[in-house]
Amino acid sequence: MTANEGVPYDAVVLAGGGAARLGGADKPGVRVGGRALIDRVLAACSGAGTTVVVAAPRPTARPVVWAREEPPGSGPLAALDAGLWHTTAELVVVVSADLPFLGEQTVRRLLAALRDSGADGAVLTDPGGRDQPLVAAYRSASLRREIREIRALHESSAPCEATRHGSGLAGRPLRLLTGRLDLTRVDDPVAAFDCDTWDDIAAARARIREHGHVLDEWISAVKEELGIELDVDTGTLLDLARDAAHGVARPAAPLTTFLVGYAAAQAAARGGAADGAEAVAEAARKAAALAARWADEDRQDPMPGTAQAEAATGAHPQPASGAAPEALPPAAPGATSDATPDAGPDAG
Repeated sequence: MTANEGVPYDAVVLAGGGAARLGGADKPGVRVGGRALIDRVLAACSGAGTTVVVAAPRPTARPVVWAREEPPGSGPLAALDAGLWHTTAELVVVVSADLPFLGEQTVRRLLAALRDSGADGAVLTDPGGRDQPLVAAYRSASLRREIREIRALHESSAPCEATRHGSGLAGRPLRLLTGRLDLTRVDDPVAAFDCDTWDDIAAARARIREHGHVLDEWISAVKEELGIELDVDTGTLLDLARDAAHGVARPAAPLTTFLVGYAAAQAAARGGAADGAEAVAEAARKAAALAARWADEDRQDPMPGTAQAEAATGAHPQPASGAAPEALPPAAPGATSDATPDAGPDAG
């Protein structure tokens, strides 16, 4: 089950810019947190029925449909039009390929806002409150209608220029389209952060390595690298690793989590669990219970004659015949001993 199941949509990713402020570097291929920027964006749109990337074809972590604006490099409006030709869903998520913190949750929020508002589109706003039309969800019919009118307007006013530049959309700013739409806004300044400069890239890499983010980022990167489409409760696995490390031995933590994964894979293959996530959760529960029993074993069954047994039963262990009695702990103030009468203050 995908994170966005139940909200049918297609996605158009614009990835063909020149990256002038990066010195012409291949911006979609720049890695942040071990993953190319374009792959991070594609992961956020994993619930799309069809994902179209408008750019020259390149290797990607997920299968996509490739499209190209005419002429290549003629701007976001022409690129969006080229991508729309390959979509069929009523809703379309439109994003750029340089959004390191865009996630499935933000995509869900955009789709929900669009669906509930009845507007033509739902756009993210940046920390300054400005609209980010390339982090948005739109009604496909609204986009097609307005693009058709823009094209007709400019082709009729400058037919020679339109012929030279293809569709008549080349070089036109995207705000020419969004200014004609009824938009609702969604506030998410982190997801709206885009990487236009090397300073932006450095800031994104630094944030990902912060304590509060690094583990989730690492797990996402590993799942993508291994081709694992599985959302599991990482908190449960971390608790299991902690219990195994503290209750058994430190090396038990990684070995236990590996065995949980192996057992979950076997259970899922046998059809013993509804899905992989359930299989992992069940295996983790069993291993956690075993770790708890392991850690509590000595406390549950104290050996006779030990201090633990004495504390549990209230009995004092008796020395064997001929053995010297163990020293007793000092008596509390005012207490008396059964072995020695209290001599009192006048004893001489």
